[in-house]
Amino acid sequence: MGNQVIVLGAGIVGVCCALELQRRGLSVTLVDKQEPGRETSLGNAGVIARSSLMPFNHPGLWSQLPRLLKNDTVQFRYRWPYLASNLGWAARFLLSARPSVFQETVQALDGLIRLSAPEHLRLLDASGARRRLRDSGWIFLYRTESAWNSGVRARRTFAQYDVPTQELSPAEIADVEPALSPIFHRALWIQGSYSVDDPHEVVAAYADLYRRDGGAFRRMTASGIRRDGHGWTVLGSNASESLSADRLVVALGPWSKALLKTAGIDLPMAFERGYHMHYSGRDGAQVTRPVYDTGGGYVLSPMARGLRLTTGVELDGCDAPARPDQLDLAERRAREAFPLGDRLDPSAWLGRRPTLPDSRPMIGEAPRRPGLWLALGHQHIGFSTGPGTARMLADIMLDGGPKAEHRAFRPGRFI
Repeated sequence: MGNQVIVLGAGIVGVCCALELQRRGLSVTLVDKQEPGRETSLGNAGVIARSSLMPFNHPGLWSQLPRLLKNDTVQFRYRWPYLASNLGWAARFLLSARPSVFQETVQALDGLIRLSAPEHLRLLDASGARRRLRDSGWIFLYRTESAWNSGVRARRTFAQYDVPTQELSPAEIADVEPALSPIFHRALWIQGSYSVDDPHEVVAAYADLYRRDGGAFRRMTASGIRRDGHGWTVLGSNASESLSADRLVVALGPWSKALLKTAGIDLPMAFERGYHMHYSGRDGAQVTRPVYDTGGGYVLSPMARGLRLTTGVELDGCDAPARPDQLDLAERRAREAFPLGDRLDPSAWLGRRPTLPDSRPMIGEAPRRPGLWLALGHQHIGFSTGPGTARMLADIMLDGGPKAEHRAFRPGRFI
């Protein structure tokens, strides 16, 4: 095929795909309705961590279901009408918690994260954004002995895949993060991992690098796509607006589902929505790295704009109205653990995490649609896996031939 490519979506995944395809000599146009990094990539906890290989649908999920289905936890909320209309996705999601599928997912995600981390370091250096990086890992906090014991599967999985960790006693927690209240029974320090102080600014820096190297960026709202001869056309919301290229990469995250329906593809994708808010710390209190309160159901991350509190999962429609009561509950739990000060944002930020039934992204060419490439469905870990996704997509697109490490992400498993 020709060397013209449109990358649709300017979040972390799309920007990294545009950069990698540009680096390999293709003529790339990056397209989004907003400036790069302004949607889902804006609101995460900023973690680049090997521990992200552990999916939400693991074998222990079955024993947790009775509690989760009460719909009153900080960790998990859902809207009955949305769940009722997506029972097929829910059933496949639960079936993917089987040990065999879980192991395949963990192995695949581990490989993708291992591929991504050095690419992040390279891009941070090239873009001048290395100053935003911390290499101090992050910490999982456990409030009780039973909570610690319930995390044994995760710790065994980390050990199996050589994720470096260190167990912390209450005294050691106080040494490492002295601003935390003494309510935690134990903690697990995930080492060999990174975090950044502003995920959006990192994505924006990568996008600036792409443009400095001659990459084109176009602000446009895509309303549909169609096959035109040997290439693909993206239709804008304005009838007179369109773009065409030899190949099209769809990296629109949660908005990929609606767009791909215009090409006859119905993705089994659900939306694990989440909220964040920035806070001050009372009397200058800080944490020095992201901390995950497993009992509180939130992550607290030190960011350039303040302490970012991010919530767990809310299953609901992609563009359904915000329901920030989950954030309110997470804030109450966080105030038990840390001297949070005032809210710094006028309203809660809402993001959508696009999740496929097996918690793996799609990376590759869509079946029976030559030239249509997919890089989507990264659920909670797009920031940890975006650069690796770009490397993998470019390898498949330009070198051809399925490799063993690509098979777990092939679009044909759901299309």
